[in-house]
Amino acid sequence: MTIFIKTPDEIEKMRVAGRLTSEVLDMITDYVKVGVTTDELDRICHNYIVNVQQAIPAPLNYKGFPKSICTSVNYQVCHGIPSNKKLKDGDIINIDVTVIKDGYHGDSSRMFMVGKPNVRAKRIIDISYECLWIGIKQVKAGISLKEIGRAIENHAKSKKCSIVHEYCGHGIGRAFHEKPQVLHYYSAKEDDVILQPGMTFTIEPMINLGKRHVKLLPDKWTVVTKDHKLSAQWEHTILVTEKGAEVMTLAPYEKQ
Repeated sequence: MTIFIKTPDEIEKMRVAGRLTSEVLDMITDYVKVGVTTDELDRICHNYIVNVQQAIPAPLNYKGFPKSICTSVNYQVCHGIPSNKKLKDGDIINIDVTVIKDGYHGDSSRMFMVGKPNVRAKRIIDISYECLWIGIKQVKAGISLKEIGRAIENHAKSKKCSIVHEYCGHGIGRAFHEKPQVLHYYSAKEDDVILQPGMTFTIEPMINLGKRHVKLLPDKWTVVTKDHKLSAQWEHTILVTEKGAEVMTLAPYEKQ
């Protein structure tokens, strides 16, 4: 397994890509409302990334993906393809943005509430956000990567929620997806990876209100919960430092 340890120059480039990614999510926030289509959200993000940031939307044409962002609504778990379907009052949506700037990637996603979601919707959004940060708080040089998944899994189970196993976080840098895989649950079968300063990867737990099982739709991208219960996900790009984690895609309302 080749895990790339980033140089100071590479880290600085990733900080820029991470900041731009966060800024796209900041920008799109006011557009997420009842009646907008996810196609329109995709168009706005694409134009902002290309024309304002002078950057590249990584998902576009990645292994054939047809759009510039992923939009996953309600029981869609991840990789939802933007379409002409309008958002309704009470929907929840994950918007996943990856920006390439000067050859390096920043990757982040956030949950948004449309109109007035019900109590269950707010609950799964809150729990998934807690899981993200519990995972981030484990990160520091010298610990096993498995401890991130263990901590996330313990919290989700304590809240009577389940964790999707089929999709995980990943190393990131010059490539969209690098080693290692970052599981959001504990697996004794996985190789033990010890975190080192300069490693960069995403943490992006997908948390379901119902059972963990998912299925892939015929479009070969959109993943949904088998029981059609709500799912929520947040994602950040993380740098391992000597003292802990640096969140490279931090939002303005977040504190490390």
